[in-house]
Amino acid sequence: MDCIFCKIVNGDLPSTKVLENDKVLVFQNINPEAPVHVLIIPKKHIASMNDVQEEDLALIGEMHRAAQEAAAELGIAESGYRLINNCGPNGEQTVFHLHYHLMGGKRLGALTGISPSHT
Repeated sequence: MDCIFCKIVNGDLPSTKVLENDKVLVFQNINPEAPVHVLIIPKKHIASMNDVQEEDLALIGEMHRAAQEAAAELGIAESGYRLINNCGPNGEQTVFHLHYHLMGGKRLGALTGISPSHT
Protein backbone atom coordinates (compact mmCIF):
# COMPACT_ATOMS: atom_id res chain seq x y z
CA MET A 1 0.00 0.00 0.00
CA ASP A 2 1.34 3.43 -0.92
CA CYS A 3 -0.37 5.37 1.87
CA ILE A 4 1.78 8.03 3.55
CA PHE A 5 -0.09 7.69 6.85
CA CYS A 6 0.28 3.90 6.85
CA LYS A 7 4.03 4.45 6.34
CA ILE A 8 4.04 6.77 9.38
CA VAL A 9 2.14 4.18 11.45
CA ASN A 10 4.60 1.47 10.38
CA GLY A 11 7.62 3.66 11.22
CA ASP A 12 8.78 3.84 7.61
CA LEU A 13 8.42 7.65 7.66
CA PRO A 14 9.24 9.90 10.60
CA SER A 15 6.71 11.93 12.53
CA THR A 16 6.65 14.02 15.67
CA LYS A 17 4.28 12.02 17.83
CA VAL A 18 2.02 13.70 20.36
CA LEU A 19 0.06 10.64 21.53
CA GLU A 20 -0.07 6.99 20.56
CA ASN A 21 -1.93 3.90 21.64
CA ASP A 22 -2.61 0.56 19.99
CA LYS A 23 -5.40 1.99 17.80
CA VAL A 24 -4.68 5.70 17.19
CA LEU A 25 -1.71 7.95 16.43
CA VAL A 26 -1.59 11.73 16.91
CA PHE A 27 1.29 13.62 15.33
CA GLN A 28 2.32 17.13 14.32
CA ASN A 29 1.21 18.34 10.89
CA ILE A 30 4.27 19.16 8.77
CA ASN A 31 2.42 22.12 7.20
CA PRO A 32 0.59 23.66 10.18
CA GLU A 33 -2.16 26.18 9.54
CA ALA A 34 -2.51 27.19 13.20
CA PRO A 35 -0.12 27.43 16.15
CA VAL A 36 -1.33 23.97 17.18
CA HIS A 37 -2.11 21.66 14.26
CA VAL A 38 -1.93 17.91 14.72
CA LEU A 39 -3.37 14.98 12.81
CA ILE A 40 -5.31 12.17 14.45
CA ILE A 41 -5.32 8.91 12.49
CA PRO A 42 -6.48 5.37 13.09
CA LYS A 43 -3.72 2.81 12.75
CA LYS A 44 -6.13 0.75 10.68
CA HIS A 45 -6.26 1.97 7.08
CA ILE A 46 -9.69 3.40 6.29
CA ALA A 47 -9.69 5.55 3.16
CA SER A 48 -12.28 8.15 4.21
CA MET A 49 -15.27 8.76 6.46
CA ASN A 50 -17.40 7.22 3.70
CA ASP A 51 -15.54 3.94 4.20
CA VAL A 52 -16.19 3.62 7.94
CA GLN A 53 -18.04 0.39 8.66
CA GLU A 54 -20.19 -0.65 11.62
CA GLU A 55 -17.22 -2.45 13.16
CA ASP A 56 -15.16 0.78 12.98
CA LEU A 57 -17.50 2.91 15.12
CA ALA A 58 -15.62 2.19 18.36
CA LEU A 59 -12.42 3.24 16.58
CA ILE A 60 -14.04 6.58 15.68
CA GLY A 61 -14.78 6.99 19.39
CA GLU A 62 -11.11 6.28 20.16
CA MET A 63 -10.12 9.02 17.70
CA HIS A 64 -12.40 11.48 19.50
CA ARG A 65 -10.95 10.46 22.88
CA ALA A 66 -7.46 11.03 21.42
CA ALA A 67 -8.58 14.49 20.27
CA GLN A 68 -9.62 15.35 23.84
CA GLU A 69 -6.35 14.02 25.26
CA ALA A 70 -4.22 15.80 22.65
CA ALA A 71 -6.07 19.10 23.19
CA ALA A 72 -5.37 18.84 26.93
CA GLU A 73 -1.74 17.79 26.39
CA LEU A 74 -1.17 20.67 23.95
CA GLY A 75 -2.80 23.24 26.23
CA ILE A 76 -5.76 24.18 24.03
CA ALA A 77 -8.63 22.29 25.69
CA GLU A 78 -9.83 25.25 27.73
CA SER A 79 -9.34 27.99 25.10
CA GLY A 80 -10.96 25.90 22.35
CA TYR A 81 -10.03 24.13 19.18
CA ARG A 82 -11.38 22.88 15.89
CA LEU A 83 -11.65 19.22 14.89
CA ILE A 84 -11.97 18.79 11.11
CA ASN A 85 -12.42 15.81 8.82
CA ASN A 86 -12.09 16.41 5.08
CA CYS A 87 -13.93 13.80 3.02
CA GLY A 88 -13.56 13.37 -0.72
CA PRO A 89 -12.33 15.73 -3.43
CA ASN A 90 -14.85 18.52 -2.78
CA GLY A 91 -14.08 18.27 0.93
CA GLU A 92 -10.38 18.87 0.12
CA GLN A 93 -9.25 15.42 1.26
CA THR A 94 -5.71 15.02 -0.04
CA VAL A 95 -4.55 11.95 1.89
CA PHE A 96 -6.95 9.05 1.55
CA HIS A 97 -6.49 7.63 5.04
CA LEU A 98 -9.14 8.76 7.50
CA HIS A 99 -7.85 11.59 9.69
CA TYR A 100 -8.87 14.57 11.75
CA HIS A 101 -7.10 17.89 11.94
CA LEU A 102 -6.99 19.24 15.50
CA MET A 103 -6.26 22.95 15.33
CA GLY A 104 -6.04 25.70 17.92
CA GLY A 105 -3.71 27.95 19.83
CA LYS A 106 -5.35 31.16 18.64
CA ARG A 107 -8.80 32.41 17.72
CA LEU A 108 -9.65 30.62 14.48
CA GLY A 109 -11.52 32.39 11.69
CA ALA A 110 -14.90 31.38 10.40
CA LEU A 111 -15.13 28.47 8.01
CA THR A 112 -15.60 29.87 4.53
CA GLY A 113 -16.90 26.71 2.87
CA ILE A 114 -15.37 27.37 -0.55
CA SER A 115 -11.70 26.92 -1.32
CA PRO A 116 -10.02 29.28 -3.82
CA SER A 117 -9.05 26.19 -5.83
CA HIS A 118 -12.77 25.43 -6.39
CA THR A 119 -13.98 28.78 -7.66
